[in-house]
Amino acid sequence: MHAYTLASVAVPVTAALYGGGAVLRRRTAARHRRALDRWAAVLADPYQAAAGRWWPDDAVQAAAARLVLDGLVTVNHRGNLSPAPAATDPARSPGHPLPEALLAALLRRSAPATLGGIVLRDTEFEAARREFGKARPELLTVGEPAGPAGLVLYLVMAEMLFCVFGLMSAQPDGGAEWTAAWAAWTAVIAQIVWFPVYDRARGAGWKGDADVVAATHHAPTHPALRALDVRDPEAFRRLRVSRLRTRRGRNRGRPRRRTPAESGAPVSSG
Repeated sequence: MHAYTLASVAVPVTAALYGGGAVLRRRTAARHRRALDRWAAVLADPYQAAAGRWWPDDAVQAAAARLVLDGLVTVNHRGNLSPAPAATDPARSPGHPLPEALLAALLRRSAPATLGGIVLRDTEFEAARREFGKARPELLTVGEPAGPAGLVLYLVMAEMLFCVFGLMSAQPDGGAEWTAAWAAWTAVIAQIVWFPVYDRARGAGWKGDADVVAATHHAPTHPALRALDVRDPEAFRRLRVSRLRTRRGRNRGRPRRRTPAESGAPVSSG
């Protein structure tokens, strides 16, 4: 096989592969920026940022701290939470779905309850937590393109084999032909290197999601937790006790039973 022919095939194919890889790399970088921006918008909510943290700095603990700071809930020395008189005032709403769900769980109960008991047993509060968690993106690498089409891959490999066998049987004569042969060999080697380069260009193995998760674990503590620790350290400690207590005691704090008058059921006269 003439060296000029091999070089005229291998060099343009290599240029096309690396040119396409550069375009793909720019598209991948733009896709990752959009994904990170989406996460940044979600994590701008301090409760979402705290949702990825371990107890005792998680979002539930922060919601309880916010209710205590706002005077909507009190916590006693045993860790029992009770709604304050202001809890039923619509103007004193917590203003965020998670503290509102926690306050609603306390208002549904007939007696004080611990934070650990609500988290463990209150199905409505758990449903509210799941709904709150749906606002977090599932993956950062959204829309990651698939690998090269099978036909294209086979064509590239066939071209590489054609060039390799051609170069092994070629007998260059003169400086120009030797230059063409070396150009073809260099192009074939570059095509072999192109496969891992392509994987990186399309974002395979990108660890941006792990970086964001790590950032949430090392992010500053929720403002409500910091404020309660400074303003009322005793209440801050009691909230931790409340989260650890999950067993029902004498004050069971079960959901309040509605009376017939509240439920609208007819009252028997007999």
